Amino acid sequence: MQAPSIDLGEDVRLLRPLERTGPKFWIFIGILTALWLWGMFAWWTQLRRGLGVTGLSVPVYWGLYITNFVFFIGISHAGTLISAILRLTQAEWRRSITRAAEVITVLVLFFGVGCVILDLGRPDRMLNVLKHPNFSSPLLWDVTSITVYLIASTVYLFLPLIPDIAILRDHMPKRRWLYSILALGWSGSERQQRRLNLAISIMAVAVIPIAVSVHTVVSWVFAMTVQPMWHSTIFGPYFVVGAIFSGIAAIIIAMAIIRRAYHLEEYLKPIHFNNLGILLLVMACLWFYFTFAEFLTTYYGAEPSHMEVFRSKTEGEFSPYFWIMVTSCFVIPMALLGNHRTRNTVWGTVAASVSVELGMWLERFLIVVPSLSHPRLPMEASSYHASWVEWSLLISFLSMFILLYAVFTKLFPIVSIWEIHEGRKHSVAEVTERVKSYLPGMARSGHG
Repeated sequence: MQAPSIDLGEDVRLLRPLERTGPKFWIFIGILTALWLWGMFAWWTQLRRGLGVTGLSVPVYWGLYITNFVFFIGISHAGTLISAILRLTQAEWRRSITRAAEVITVLVLFFGVGCVILDLGRPDRMLNVLKHPNFSSPLLWDVTSITVYLIASTVYLFLPLIPDIAILRDHMPKRRWLYSILALGWSGSERQQRRLNLAISIMAVAVIPIAVSVHTVVSWVFAMTVQPMWHSTIFGPYFVVGAIFSGIAAIIIAMAIIRRAYHLEEYLKPIHFNNLGILLLVMACLWFYFTFAEFLTTYYGAEPSHMEVFRSKTEGEFSPYFWIMVTSCFVIPMALLGNHRTRNTVWGTVAASVSVELGMWLERFLIVVPSLSHPRLPMEASSYHASWVEWSLLISFLSMFILLYAVFTKLFPIVSIWEIHEGRKHSVAEVTERVKSYLPGMARSGHG
C-alpha cells in the first residue's frame, strides 16, 4: 500500500469527477430529484388514505412492495459478497471494480428496508418488531440478519476507503475539513497498512456467511408458510443463487455507466466485463437448474393447490411474465455470453445484464403474486394490479438510488486509487519472481 503523498501521475484522472461538475450533471440530478419528489407525493397519498390506494387486497396482501424488497435485497449481494470472494481468491483484476460494487450493496439495502415500511402502511409499525419480538418468527430473523448485513457492509466499504480519503485530504484542500475527519489520521505507515489489511481480510471472511444468511432468511419468510409453491426446501439456495445472479448484472450495468460518464476506459476495460460476463453465464446456468428442478418437482407432485398456481404461471394469466422471465434470465444471456465475440464486448455483457435484471424482477413478482392470488384456504381467487402509487414509489426508489450513487462518485473515487497502485507493485514483483524461477543464474534453488 502506498502513502497518500505519492505522485498520482496518470491516476489523477480519478480525481477529476470529484473536481468537475458540469451542467449536465445538475440537470441529471434535477430530473432524479423530481422523480423522487413525485414518489414522496405518492407516499403521502398512501399515508393519508391508507393502503386502499394500492392494488393490495385479501388474500393478495403482498404485491409490488414485497417483490421490490426481495429484488433489492438480492441486488445487495452485488458488492460485498462478490468483492469479498474476489479479494480472498486474490483475483488481481478485481481492483478496479470492487468499490463500484460495494457501494451498490450499502445503498440498495436501505431501499429494500424501505419497501417493507411501505408495505406496512404505517411506518410506526416497524417498532413492533422491537416492542413485541416473536423469536419463533422468521420475520424477526429477517430484521436481525439485514441489520447485521448493513453494518458489516458499511464497515467493509469504509475500510478500503481510508487510504483514498487520505489522498483526497492531501490533494483537495477545499474539502480538507471533511476528509481530515474521515481519514482517521491515516499516514500510510507500515503499521497502519498491516492493520488495515488485516481488518479488510477479517471483514471479507465474515461478510460472506452474513450475506448468504440474509437471502436465506428472506427465502424462509416464504418457505415456512404453507402457501402453494412456497413451502419448498429449495428456496434457500434458490434465493441465494438468484441474488448473486442479479447482483453480478447490477455491477456490470453500474460499471458501464461509470465508464462512459467519467471516461474511465483505462480502468474499466473489456477484460473486466468479460470476466464478469463469464460469472454471469455460470449463474444463468445455475438459475435455470434451480428453476427447472422446482417446477419439475411441482409438476410430478401434482398436488391440486400447487398445480393451480403452476398452471397460472405456465399457461394462465401469468404465463406471459413467466416466459419473458425464462427468455430474459436464460435464453438471452446464453445467446450473448455463450458467444465469445459478444461476451468480449462491453455492450454484449451490458445487454445480457439488463435482460437478467428484467427477468429477475419478474421472477420475484411470480414468486409473490401468483401464490397469494390462489390461496390454499377456502376463499375466492383474487387478481392483483399495482396502482399508480406503487409504481411511482418504485420509480422514486430507483431514482434516489441512482442519485445517491452519483453523489458518492462526487465525494469519493469510484475506482480505488491505492489498490490500483498496490496492484502495479504486485504485478512487477510477481513478474520478477516468475522470471527468476526459470532463467539460469537468477535463482539460487530449483533449476538455477
